[in-house]
Amino acid sequence: MEKKTVAIIAIVCGVAIFGIKILAYFLSNSVALLSDALESIVNIAASGLMLFSVCVSERAPDSDHKYGHEKIEDISSMLEGILILVAAFLIIAAAAGRLYEPAEIFKLDIAIAVSMFATALNAGLSWLLIKTAKGCGSSALEGDAKHLFSDVVSTVGVWIGLAVAQVTGWDFIDSLLAFVVAILVIRMGLGLVLKSSNRLMDQSCTEEEKKIMEVLNRHAFHFIDFHNLKTRRHGNQVFAELHLSVDGSLSVKEAHDLTDHLEDELQEEQPNVHLTIHVEPPKTAK
Repeated sequence: MEKKTVAIIAIVCGVAIFGIKILAYFLSNSVALLSDALESIVNIAASGLMLFSVCVSERAPDSDHKYGHEKIEDISSMLEGILILVAAFLIIAAAAGRLYEPAEIFKLDIAIAVSMFATALNAGLSWLLIKTAKGCGSSALEGDAKHLFSDVVSTVGVWIGLAVAQVTGWDFIDSLLAFVVAILVIRMGLGLVLKSSNRLMDQSCTEEEKKIMEVLNRHAFHFIDFHNLKTRRHGNQVFAELHLSVDGSLSVKEAHDLTDHLEDELQEEQPNVHLTIHVEPPKTAK
């Protein structure tokens, strides 16, 4: 399934899930379920941001963006992380107010059943997003998938805690659960911000570098050595460069044919890696 189609599905499902979760809150008056619904608002905003970034990232390279537009997915992922942190602080504010002014919780069994239906939709959407993200290497889809999966995990924790509150009559557990959800959400948001910022700072691509070295080592008898290997990620593409020392007796055409062969072989095995090789003569001892 195409990235754009999946992003649209995520927005539509996000709106439906929010409606179901806010219904669970009104049925129960539980601030923990309210915090769960508030996070869904962020899900909708994040999915909209994801759709925008996916549309832009699919544009062909132009005169102003010769490497393409894929990097916007990392920007989208960072902004999504920031939105998640905003949601966490909204949850904390709601939980703090309810902690000092406890309110009665009612119809909890019906509310949890409604919440379970919404969470099942969330789990299915998360699975679809992560499957698509792995297939196309989209950091925007991956960020949204992890966000939704964390939402599923935290919601299950809320159910368990609310069941305990109903049995014991300890209504303050409702607010404590909301704080726990907020902590999980903060952890998730910080993780997305750090990961996307590392990509925006052109962090080296370790796995791709190993593959490049593997391909070059197969042809080590054709050159003297290689060095200054550098890689950086641009959306789902990786740009790499290195220096290749060759025998000084090689003609320009022979050296060019060798680099073409190495680049083509790597491209066959790693289609998302674009390698540029700078040829140089061997270093002479001083």
